[in-house]
Amino acid sequence: MRRFPHPPGGVDDPAHARCPADQRLSGRLEEAVSRPAAQQPHWPDPDRVNAVVAELRRVDPIVTPAETAGLAARLASVARGEAFLLQGGDCAETFADNTEAHLLANLGVLSRMSAVLTGAGGLPVVSIARMAGQYAKPRSNAVDAAGLPVYRGDIVNSAEPTLAARTPDPSRMLRAHAHATDAMEVVRRVGAGGVYVSHELLLLDYERAVLWADGCGPGSRLTSGLAHFLWIGERTRQLGGAHIAFAELMANPIGVKIGPTVTPELAVEYVERLDPDAVPGRLTLVSRMGHGLVRDVLPPIVEKVNASGHQVVWQCDPMHGNTRLSGNGFKTRHFDRVVDELAGFFEVHRGLGTHPGGIHVEVTGEDVTECLGGACGVTESDLPARYLTACDPRLNAEQSVELAVVVAELLTGRGTAGRAGSC
Repeated sequence: MRRFPHPPGGVDDPAHARCPADQRLSGRLEEAVSRPAAQQPHWPDPDRVNAVVAELRRVDPIVTPAETAGLAARLASVARGEAFLLQGGDCAETFADNTEAHLLANLGVLSRMSAVLTGAGGLPVVSIARMAGQYAKPRSNAVDAAGLPVYRGDIVNSAEPTLAARTPDPSRMLRAHAHATDAMEVVRRVGAGGVYVSHELLLLDYERAVLWADGCGPGSRLTSGLAHFLWIGERTRQLGGAHIAFAELMANPIGVKIGPTVTPELAVEYVERLDPDAVPGRLTLVSRMGHGLVRDVLPPIVEKVNASGHQVVWQCDPMHGNTRLSGNGFKTRHFDRVVDELAGFFEVHRGLGTHPGGIHVEVTGEDVTECLGGACGVTESDLPARYLTACDPRLNAEQSVELAVVVAELLTGRGTAGRAGSC
């Protein structure tokens, strides 16, 4: 296993390839990233982007192929119904919040959630943090209400509302890598090898810079040196787009967010493209339907994918389909609706005899007031008090552990949708 290929030529220069597989992979990677790519920033200086990417190819990887292979083996057990996947963390990491205190708080809440799930659910829990790289965010519009370029995460620009701050700056990719490296050091120190890291496969200039090649054979693939697990979001899952083509080349476990517009036939196409060898746990399908649609939209998708013979991980993101604007103007989610979507997700899988394999949630160990409800009783009037997220609202520590209790009850068959509304 080696970096693919080393500078000076880098991944796009076959002249520096070390074996025939490098040339084949270079060509395929070049073809993949040349496809239409949604949600990419408009860099003002392409030459500066190329220089930053070349510099990134010389940095140390954040994760190792051996660690990623370890996660792949554990996700295979999830796909077989022998374990449960807990994935969570900040919606968007920021450079300012990349402090040991914040990282420890988020790792701590994941640990508490894992303990609840393990103790009550009776299955081993695989924990993946949204950490050490979740710096890029897809956005609905290219400009904000003031006409400025929209904030796309600290890896691209600043949230400060000025034209200079919002202009995409490729040097931020180097800062993101440095911050991610620091965060991974904390994960390794306190996670004892039991927590993996993940982020959305979004900013392709960053993702293509730090890669490993796994051999010289015709089946050679690339492994990201930036994260153990990468997922493709709802806005970038176009079958003909660059993100799917990029993910096809990866040896990493891959996730795809699937919203209510995904048909059973489209879901099977994702499976066949991203899991061609039918490896259990290679692909995670993350449903994010909304609490009012999950019971109707998800069953035919699960049935058709299951009939294809592939063993995917079925994961529920109960957050994004339940986002709304509060009366006082804050983007928020209500705990009750999050719980109801999870209840529907479990009902679907119990009814079909398939394994509800995991949850993917935006949470923080901080005492924020961003999501409504829960036993802590956050109301709309509470939202301004500690609304700190850089993008989407997160469950606070108390709400997160309460949610883990709900999921544990659902895993054991004791929980029902009737729990929603307890606040």
